Amino acid sequence: MPVDDTATAAAIRRHEERLQRDPSSLAVAQLADLYRKSGRGRDAIALCREGLARYPQYTTARLILAKALLAEGDQVGALAEVGCLLEAAPRDAEAQRLAAEISRRAGRLDAAVEHLEAAVRADPGDRESRALLGLLRAEAPAAESGGLARVLADDTFVTPAFGALCLDQGLCDEAAHVFTRILRKDPDNPEARGGLEQALRARLRRKG
Repeated sequence: MPVDDTATAAAIRRHEERLQRDPSSLAVAQLADLYRKSGRGRDAIALCREGLARYPQYTTARLILAKALLAEGDQVGALAEVGCLLEAAPRDAEAQRLAAEISRRAGRLDAAVEHLEAAVRADPGDRESRALLGLLRAEAPAAESGGLARVLADDTFVTPAFGALCLDQGLCDEAAHVFTRILRKDPDNPEARGGLEQALRARLRRKG
């Protein structure tokens, strides 16, 4: 077992033992997050709901619940939980970022932009949200000023196939630009939705 997996398993055991000793412990959120990160999404959801039944105002547990629901494919449920958080604390930057992610995955780019703008207002140092704003507004990548820039500006090349080609060439921002422009016209386009998420994941890997 890799070191990270061993450390995570040990942390899970510690938190499980802590909760067994004290079922009312706020460690419920930490354990749920460990479950979520280790792929045990359903366990994370059940644990968060147990904790929230006891402590309805426990915002950390609600945020983790939203993340776990999103990871399990329940975008509607995740957005409802984030909505509860933002109703109580609209300047919560992390909740705004998660709301932006949920909206983006649903193809609702205008809503995603609004949430990212709110995240940046709450956290002016959030460079990643600023970068995502440029992509979701379909602004051309700043580094492009030659032939590729002209290609990206041409509607002829705003197709899933061209976006996939950009991805194959390692042009993550350019691919995101193409897929975003498609979604601006056709929010329900499944190829564009999937392509945008793939481009953003590749972008994060490159930065990491």
